[in-house]
Amino acid sequence: MVLLESNKLFGDLGPADLEWLRGAARELSFAPNQIIFKEGDAGDGIFFVKEGMVRISAVAGYGDAKVLSRIPPGELFGEMAVLDNQPRSASAVAEEATSVYFISQADMEILLDRTPRLANALAREIIQRFRQFNREVLDSERMALVGRFAGSVMHDLKNSLNVIGLSADMAVMPEATPEMRQVSTARIQKQVERISNMVNELLDFTRGNPTNVIMTLVDYKEFVEQLIEEIRTEVALKSVTIEYVNPPPPVMLRIDPRRLPRVFHNLTGNAVDAMKAGGKIKIKFTRTENEILTELQDTGEGIAPEILGRLFQAFATYGKDNGTGLGLSICKKIVQDHHGRIYAHNAAEGGAVFGFSLPIPVD
Repeated sequence: MVLLESNKLFGDLGPADLEWLRGAARELSFAPNQIIFKEGDAGDGIFFVKEGMVRISAVAGYGDAKVLSRIPPGELFGEMAVLDNQPRSASAVAEEATSVYFISQADMEILLDRTPRLANALAREIIQRFRQFNREVLDSERMALVGRFAGSVMHDLKNSLNVIGLSADMAVMPEATPEMRQVSTARIQKQVERISNMVNELLDFTRGNPTNVIMTLVDYKEFVEQLIEEIRTEVALKSVTIEYVNPPPPVMLRIDPRRLPRVFHNLTGNAVDAMKAGGKIKIKFTRTENEILTELQDTGEGIAPEILGRLFQAFATYGKDNGTGLGLSICKKIVQDHHGRIYAHNAAEGGAVFGFSLPIPVD
């Protein structure tokens, strides 16, 4: 058991102020694992641990509870309430049988008026806690980022690895013809190139590096048709079909043929994830005076309103078992590098619509 005056904050109080503090403090007892206050509760006072141990935790990183500190006897917690009168920013739980002194915010304000030096000591204590909290949150954010980054890489590689595996199996079948082996080899090479591009795109995105955009004038019709033919093979494994509402327009566009396929792969991949039991993806093209619009509509349940306004933010995800929230933000970056725009909405007849524009060059 420790006394109030053992804390450095109260150690310099005079006898009269210390006696006043003892009269104002209210002793409370908590059983092991009993909640003292929760994150979001009213900040109504400050606590001093008399006996036992208190665990302070808060939601940090990407939604996980993080233990910030353990408060032993003789130490204070909950001191921010004295200054800002805001809801608690962390939770406090008795880690074992614990007794505390509670000093209300009103009583602490009276004490601060009586002893101005106490205000400086309290400010120093709070600054020190802030520094500790920031270090804890930063470490948590870094670890969460590593986990999300690794998850994103594995999620994106899975489809390519499936295609490589199937192509390798087809190439080594006893009845495989030279033509079949040639097709299998070409598919494997294409997927290896795609994996390399995906990893480089992810690394550049997460590091914030400027992207090397190499624009080439290509026939958009030929580009899309060849790409969609490759994607059809992948999505067919999930009982999903792709059809055109209208043909791709035969117009020459300046694109980066190394990066733009990632947009198609990500958007079709999201559509497949939204249709667990299979379904259909419809692709529609609209030509205006200045741009080409490409829209992909699925037959899933549509975009949840909880995520609709945050779709293209990094790490924003909702309702996906393996979602990482990087795919759409990378799509946005690629489209913006092409001087286009990307958007999404729910279709009136059901399903989600994702679209992007590409400018028609003026030559």
